[in-house]
Amino acid sequence: MKLTVVGQWGAYPEANEATSCYLLEHEGFTLLVDCGSGALSQLQNYCSLAEIDAVIISHYHHDHIADIGCLQYSRLIDQQLKKTEQSLHIYGHPYDQAEFQKLAKPPHVLSFIYNENNYSSVGPFRITFMETDHKVKCFAMRFEVGGKVLVYTADSSYMKEFHQFAKDADVFICETSFYSGQDGKPYGHMNSIDAATIAKEANVKTLMLTHLPHFGDQKQLVDEARSIFTGEVLLASKGLKIDLDN
Repeated sequence: MKLTVVGQWGAYPEANEATSCYLLEHEGFTLLVDCGSGALSQLQNYCSLAEIDAVIISHYHHDHIADIGCLQYSRLIDQQLKKTEQSLHIYGHPYDQAEFQKLAKPPHVLSFIYNENNYSSVGPFRITFMETDHKVKCFAMRFEVGGKVLVYTADSSYMKEFHQFAKDADVFICETSFYSGQDGKPYGHMNSIDAATIAKEANVKTLMLTHLPHFGDQKQLVDEARSIFTGEVLLASKGLKIDLDN
């Protein structure tokens, strides 16, 4: 499994960057995890839009879905230009029907409901879900393939349930919207100490801090996390790649 960070900002993208979007690749299958503002512009640095097999959406806030409409247009045009005959599959939860219905543009884009109570298979990936503590219905995701595990919190305040959900993950992508000493719970978000505590209790190998704040020195988040978690700590940045098989 290969991971590429496409966008790592919360709320809105910094100049020439993107909000939440991650590219997962395994054995020729390409899965996009969330598709925030600016994602498509950045994504084309790493792959063709026609190569995207599927997209999975954690929740329907704009910084996680803003570029879905443009992605739909791209698949229509790519089919017309004979770059691909494959329909794009987009997976989401059904608890906001108005937003879920917008995911599909048949026949070139089809939508599917994922099974948050069990697991869903998307290409080679086995994905399990956990509802998070956020302002709207939102689901964290645990991706398993080839004996490797990647966990993505999506948006959430701190929950002890993450300790088990992220257990022994090779890579733990954790939202970190606030600095140590700042309380993210009223906003449905976490701080650096929250992220590091989960990483420590879950015994993950690598903690990646993401959904970054637009204030302060983001490198401080890493220092704060390292005061709790002794494993590898990374600050998400566009183009950051991790090959979990190495």
